[in-house]
Order: sequence, then C-alpha cells, then structure tokens
Amino acid sequence: MKTKRIITTARVLPDGQPFKAPGRFGWALRNLVNAGKKGCTPIDHPGPRWSAYVHKLRKEYGLVIETIDEKHGGDYPGSHARYRLHTEIEIIDDGSDRVGA
Repeated sequence: MKTKRIITTARVLPDGQPFKAPGRFGWALRNLVNAGKKGCTPIDHPGPRWSAYVHKLRKEYGLVIETIDEKHGGDYPGSHARYRLHTEIEIIDDGSDRVGA
C-alpha cells in the first residue's frame, strides 16, 4: 500500500497567503512552530536533512530561521545546529488526516 505525501498548509501572520510545504519540509516547519523560542536541533528532533529543510523554508517560502551553533560533549563531542523560527506562522492544516490514506 502506497501512502500519500503529507502536505502542511500554513500562512505567515498576520495576513499572509496560505502556502503548502510538502513532506519533510512541512514536518520541519511544524516542529519549528511547535518548538517556539526554544528552537529545534537534529538531536531533539531527528531528521535526515535538517539543513536542507531549513534552506528550502528560507529560500522558497521566505521564512526567517536563525541558526545557532551549539557545542556538545559526550562520546562524540562536537557541535550541532539549533534552528529557531522568527517568522510568525499559523499552521492551517497539518496533513494528519491524510496519513496512510
């Protein structure tokens, strides 16, 4: 059984026109909106290509998303990005009613 791609419909507040973000781009947008000022990291919200999702949301949809470089320790110390959405967005339809349709 083939599942349909989830499409998120959103708009920039206060009076932006609705736009559609398909698949993982909509997934990333929903995570950014839900995270609020705290923002998202690939560690907290695992996804294969966060940088690509953020790039497209910036370039194709004109959203303002801040990238913060954060250091982390542990067995594999290094750094990761935290993405924080600054554009005020309303999710009109998260596509959840089409999962597995």
